[in-house]
Amino acid sequence: MRFLGALTLDPAAYENVEADRRSAMHSVIVVMAICVAGGVGAIGFGLVGITGFVTGAILSLGAWLVWAVTIIALGTGLLAEPQTKSDLPELLRVLGFAAAPGVFIAFAAMPAAAPIVLVIVAAWMIAAAVVAVRQALDYRSTARAVAVCVAGAALSFGAMSAVGLLFSQKVS
Repeated sequence: MRFLGALTLDPAAYENVEADRRSAMHSVIVVMAICVAGGVGAIGFGLVGITGFVTGAILSLGAWLVWAVTIIALGTGLLAEPQTKSDLPELLRVLGFAAAPGVFIAFAAMPAAAPIVLVIVAAWMIAAAVVAVRQALDYRSTARAVAVCVAGAALSFGAMSAVGLLFSQKVS
């Protein structure tokens, strides 16, 4: 199963997703599951009720979108290797599955565990993205894949933190 392969960082699972155009809907389902988990996990960060759930889900989707766009831009442009070739649908499919560890963000609903869960899930997602990017972009260098994925994660985290801070400000 591709989802389990993505969770276990199996390069063959990412190659399979990359090659199978029919896996696009499965990738969307993975991202939707992460958004639901983000909504549930938002409870651990003090967001309550339906508003907290929706905010967490939207922030999760926004984070994934910023992350994916950054990885695509850096991975196929600025940090591409000579043999790198890919297309947008292929990369979006692979990055959707690379986000699979994000389903565990729901455990952040337990306030005491929230910071630990966030760190573990973020590290796991970056590791999955490194494997996915290396496979999808045919990188020979794992270090290059790490650079692309860490930069994408940092930009995504920064952008979503800024958005979260804006939404958390009380209007006087």
